[in-house]
Amino acid sequence: MSTDRTVFIYADEYQQYSFHEDHPFNQRRLLLTIDLLEIKGALSADQMVSPSRIAGSTLNTIHSEDYIQAVKKASSSEPVNMEKYGIGTNDTPSFPGMYDAALLTVAGSVEACQQVADGKAVHALNLGGGLHHGFPSRASGFCIFNDIAVAIKGLRETYGLKVLYIDTDAHHGDGVQHCFYDDPNVCTVSFHETGRYLYPGTGKTSERGIKQGFGSCYNFPLDAFTEDDSFLEVFRTSIEIITEDFRPDIIVSQHGVDAHYLDPLTHLHCTVHIFEQIPKIIHSLAHRFTGGKWVALGGGGYDIWRVVPRAWAQLWQIMNTDQIFQGIIPQQWLDNWQPSSPVRLPNSWHDSGEQYKAIPRRLEISEQNQIMYQQVLKFITNKKKG
Repeated sequence: MSTDRTVFIYADEYQQYSFHEDHPFNQRRLLLTIDLLEIKGALSADQMVSPSRIAGSTLNTIHSEDYIQAVKKASSSEPVNMEKYGIGTNDTPSFPGMYDAALLTVAGSVEACQQVADGKAVHALNLGGGLHHGFPSRASGFCIFNDIAVAIKGLRETYGLKVLYIDTDAHHGDGVQHCFYDDPNVCTVSFHETGRYLYPGTGKTSERGIKQGFGSCYNFPLDAFTEDDSFLEVFRTSIEIITEDFRPDIIVSQHGVDAHYLDPLTHLHCTVHIFEQIPKIIHSLAHRFTGGKWVALGGGGYDIWRVVPRAWAQLWQIMNTDQIFQGIIPQQWLDNWQPSSPVRLPNSWHDSGEQYKAIPRRLEISEQNQIMYQQVLKFITNKKKG
């Protein structure tokens, strides 16, 4: 079935994925984004789809049974420490109902992929997903289950699709890479801040896959304090070449927005401009190579007031119309959320630059990033020569 429909996957229960009030991972950002889109008249009720419930056994395609049972045990009302499984740490503490909350996040990404693979929609967005640090037998980096890996596994096993996975979170997409490191039909591409300074410390250029999957994994570790122009040069040049070489059937992308200069957890120095350009590039690639089949997911983003709503609203607008919002943020949205915000909310879709500090090493950083991505892409050049 041919359709231009774009769907927005959401359930109110996404708010239950909550470690504690002071934890940096805060799904209130979803409410801020949806409210902004609805006030703009950019998100209609008929575009919103609630995820269908999935059986717990779906998790077994990626996660070990003993780990799944550990998450269930950690879902009790009493805090537990199960560090063997990455639960009870500062990053991923236990909380009541965590199994059901994490399972629903997986269901959302599975739903998004099924909507596109079944031809019910050409694009699908699940901002509640994108938890790329989850490993088969342990939680990591705020991520309990790896919704991305489970959803991609479904695309492979049920539909037989070749999947291009693009990750532009400031943190390396280590969990997804791990799950498909030997799979030649899943190409994982991660653009992230170098692990020299930032969790999880992986994502080196030398990580290229193993066995049959060698050459289907690409990592682009950007220098700390990378700015818009350098980030986009690396991204645009590299992803075009990789997509043309891999020839995917569908694109799945993770849109963490923690590369912004206001993000409290990272050291990249970008503005909302990259969160407009990245989806526009992916949108174009999807229509060139996959018949438009594109699933986008959320991810990191820890300035939930000033950055995430604007960036994710732009992502949806691009998926839906291939246009971006311009001008002033609606006053109604500012009135709705300013009383709750600990910081002054921006009144423009684009950054004013008031808090943007010039980077004295700009040229040096850009040159280092150029050297890095050219080295990574030599693999494709050499492959073609051979």
